[in-house]
Amino acid sequence: MENNASNGASALAVLLTVLSLVFGFLAALRRWRNTADPVLPPGLRGLPLVGYLIPFLRQHLHREFAKLAEIYGPIYKLWLGNKLWVVISSPSLAKEISRDQDVVFANRDATIAASAVTFGGKDIAFADYGPYWRKMRKIFVREMMSSSSLDACYSLRKEEVKKCINNLHSNAGSPVDLGQLSLFLLINSIMAMLWGHTGEGDKRESLNLEFQQTVAEMMVLLGKANISDIFPALARFDAQGVERKAKSCHRRIDSFLDSIIDRAIEGAAIEKQAGHGERKKDILQLFLDLDIDGDEDNRTSTTKNREIKAILTDILVGGTDTTSTMVEWVMSELLQHKAVSEKVMEELTEVVGMNNMVEEHDLPKLTYLDAVIKETFRLHPPLPLLVPRCPSQSATIGGYKIPKGSKVFINIWAIQRDPQLWENPLQFKPERYLENPGFDFSGNNFIFLPFGSGRRICAGVPLAERMLKYVLAALLHSFDWELPEGTELEFSDKFGIVVKKVKPLVAIPRPKLSKPELYQ
Repeated sequence: MENNASNGASALAVLLTVLSLVFGFLAALRRWRNTADPVLPPGLRGLPLVGYLIPFLRQHLHREFAKLAEIYGPIYKLWLGNKLWVVISSPSLAKEISRDQDVVFANRDATIAASAVTFGGKDIAFADYGPYWRKMRKIFVREMMSSSSLDACYSLRKEEVKKCINNLHSNAGSPVDLGQLSLFLLINSIMAMLWGHTGEGDKRESLNLEFQQTVAEMMVLLGKANISDIFPALARFDAQGVERKAKSCHRRIDSFLDSIIDRAIEGAAIEKQAGHGERKKDILQLFLDLDIDGDEDNRTSTTKNREIKAILTDILVGGTDTTSTMVEWVMSELLQHKAVSEKVMEELTEVVGMNNMVEEHDLPKLTYLDAVIKETFRLHPPLPLLVPRCPSQSATIGGYKIPKGSKVFINIWAIQRDPQLWENPLQFKPERYLENPGFDFSGNNFIFLPFGSGRRICAGVPLAERMLKYVLAALLHSFDWELPEGTELEFSDKFGIVVKKVKPLVAIPRPKLSKPELYQ
């Protein structure tokens, strides 16, 4: 009996030992698999088929995403139909995407509206990363965004700013829609830089108004939640009319640019035939003369013109809408914070004086105005989610798997208001940039990314920075501004690809320069 009991105990001990080894091996294998194949980020899957549509359909997507980050952390997922969205709201994770694995995350997931208005994704903003995009961006940066190119066009920008100041002086004391005013000014300035003229008189105003309306409609469509993007099978029905409206915008811009290109080609041919020799080329003529993709012999003029029109659309739309939006936000913050406004005025008086007009060479000396602009970008980034990225292959971010083809958002609105990163983040305090001069628009400081970072950083930063600062300096130096009697400032915003004020800023200019002839 004792021997049987002893043998049974030994067998049980062996069995337990074997089971322990097996379970230990399985546990180790599971840990190894988790390490080798990371899981998806946390987050709600949502309803079957539909996914998590609630934030997608709401008006303030950047705010909704920030609320979800408080629940799920700095990286989480959302399923919308069969589309996986990943939202990032941490500077360290933004760095992993924008610098450490920049090439992997350099593609775009263009929406139906974006494809329609960018000539099938032939522009810089929405084209996928590759040889064509690299060539286009190189041309854009070299031919238009270099310091020498921008300096060469200064006289054109100056002329348009001078016309704007003159018009304001002629109507001094009357309320002005500052968003509309700055958009008109920027459209005229960039058109002048591109093809050397903006039109005159009634024709100019009509062109301005039509283009402004088209740009406004286009930006709304680019930021609009479209069910067809989530459920491609429904795209043919275009239930919300987004594709139809986007194509209408595209036709208007296409027709306008065709007429400009035809005029440029005809003008160059006439000058050549007349034997006028080499003339100074505007940006458009430089583009027309360039071999964009290195295969000039195998391309038609229609193909080349489509590529040129795509990049011109980027310049015209990207260089006007976002900058005019920021003029509104900066002016709103200055009207709200009188002490800050007074410091800006004191700096302008000291640097420029009251017997001169602002010139671009004054801008580097306007350090406090520069700080005001940066603080406004922090609180009111025009693209709060930037332009979403799309990994070209599966990747690991923050220890989580990000599958190929996912749509990745970096919520810079949340990062730039994070109390763990910023002291008193909701306070408008330009001095924080004077105390820490390491903040700029280069995308190297990952707690301040208003223009993005890495390869897909906004290519138009040099022009945007110059134009925004120049326009603001000119408006603030030439006039005192006040709200119409009985009105109050409000800071509500509306979401789109560019976040704008719900209520346009209307203010009254009062001339303040010492000599009236300066306004002429």
